[in-house]
Amino acid sequence: MAESDQVVISQAVLSPLTRTAIFLVVEIDDGGEAVVRELLTDLPALQRAVGFGAPDGDLSVVAGIGSAAWDRLFSRPRPAELHPFRELTGAVHHAVSTPGDLLFHIRAQHMDLCFALATQIMDRLASAVSVRDEVYGFKYYDVRDLLGFVDGTENPIGPAAGAAVLIGDEDPDFAGGSYVIVQKYLHDLRAWNALAVEEQEKVIGRTKQTNIELDDAVKPADSHVALTTITDPDGTERQILRDNMPFGSVGRGEFGTYFIGYARTPAVIEEMLERMFIGDPPGNHDRILDFSVAVTGTAFFVPTADFLDDLPDLPDLTGLAGLAEPPDRLEVAPAPAPDTPSPPDGSLGIGDLKRSITR
Repeated sequence: MAESDQVVISQAVLSPLTRTAIFLVVEIDDGGEAVVRELLTDLPALQRAVGFGAPDGDLSVVAGIGSAAWDRLFSRPRPAELHPFRELTGAVHHAVSTPGDLLFHIRAQHMDLCFALATQIMDRLASAVSVRDEVYGFKYYDVRDLLGFVDGTENPIGPAAGAAVLIGDEDPDFAGGSYVIVQKYLHDLRAWNALAVEEQEKVIGRTKQTNIELDDAVKPADSHVALTTITDPDGTERQILRDNMPFGSVGRGEFGTYFIGYARTPAVIEEMLERMFIGDPPGNHDRILDFSVAVTGTAFFVPTADFLDDLPDLPDLTGLAGLAEPPDRLEVAPAPAPDTPSPPDGSLGIGDLKRSITR
């Protein structure tokens, strides 16, 4: 909800976390704009129809619009901070930018509901889009990732969640909307599991069994928690809403975490990623990246449900063909890697990840 008195209805960004999810990232084919717009308007009705017979299933869907797609779909001015995913190239690790015009984040307590809604969406879009990524996520044991640690501990709750995630008066035309960034990470589980638990805890910055954050006196400066905790000058921590999900394919030897972060401004997530991949100071990268490779990276704007219900006119697309936006990039000159142990196999290529996991 906006900070003004005007009441707006947001999409289901703040829905409770669920046990299953499907993440669909697609690109709009040439001439597919009208079909996409019709689907976006009908999306709430599709969700209600699929979920009606399972009211305890907590089925929801959030649709995000990519930067390059916005001007193809809507004549209305753009959200203030909508831009492509900012690619990051550090001294050791790389956050890639990958294609994506639309994100569908489908959540439910049971995968059959997610699958049914995803099927309805793609039936409607079959002639208009090409799928770039499709991930089936699940909760693992007691809300842990495949590295064995609890994920999402610091998510804001209650009014704090809305304040962290939903746009307010700073962009009044899009109040109640949100920004979302997604990345798919593949884990080198053989290298990770070769570490002693105490070393794993230093990489993450939390205890593995009890999920307690390590004391500052012993928490390494290159731990995941240390580098992704951002505070304002007054000491207030800047928050985002994560709904990360483990995923995997035993046959392909792929196991990982699908990161999805919602925020009122993408700048918060971008600063976290910059600290992870480039380091703070530069070269002091996040140790988790020595065991986990980002193979996708895409950014979207999440308009309100009101916006989807009454879309702006389709723009005049004459002259827009072929004007794809290049990804934003942030690079630093190569620097010596920090004095931290390397993974046992010495490599984090995707092919190596698959082989190491399946042995």
